[in-house]
Amino acid sequence: MITKQALQFLDDLIANNNTEWMHANKKRYEDYKKDYHSFIASILSEMKPLDPTLEPLEVKNCTFRINRDIRFSKDKSPYKTNMGVWFTQNKNRKNSPGYYIHYEKGACFIAGGVWCPEPNELKLIRKEIEFFHDDLEKIVTDKTFKSEFNQITRDENNMLKKAPKDIDPNHPAIEFLKLKSYTASQKIDEKLFTQPDFSKTIAKKLMALKPMNDFLRRALETEE
Repeated sequence: MITKQALQFLDDLIANNNTEWMHANKKRYEDYKKDYHSFIASILSEMKPLDPTLEPLEVKNCTFRINRDIRFSKDKSPYKTNMGVWFTQNKNRKNSPGYYIHYEKGACFIAGGVWCPEPNELKLIRKEIEFFHDDLEKIVTDKTFKSEFNQITRDENNMLKKAPKDIDPNHPAIEFLKLKSYTASQKIDEKLFTQPDFSKTIAKKLMALKPMNDFLRRALETEE
């Protein structure tokens, strides 16, 4: 679980998102960071036995910087007021499949898969689906996957309107092949984050994504 003090720090940061406040509360930030890292370590210890590909991960591989990249943003607030955790199946690959946990006041969720793969990676995933779409269909229709995540995320920003170039528009898996990202997500109650059994509960939920991640990892790591 995450401490109430850590969440209070994020709440206060929402109202005081400036460098002056952060400098004045440096000790609180250092305490927050310790809690954040301890939180990750607790979840990672539950995840590793369930997904051996995560074994090489250390806490430092799963964190996000609190500083926002404001170079191209109209919002010039310097700090993130959410907390994210990322467990990747291959820390040496930029877009390796993984599991994500997001805490944000009123907008908490868990997710996994591959988000916005590079064009060459997207090509590999689509090729795997072209030849082994039955495997993916079996994964996303499994009752555990459906009960936790319902389906792979589909929206107008995540799908092509037409079949990708060089792919038969009548392919039986065309709705999968038109996707630009391969992720699934579930909203969760923010109260869960302070429950003593959070790490065990959330690890179990995230493991419903493991078969999909394994399929995507196979696609990205299979040599052509």
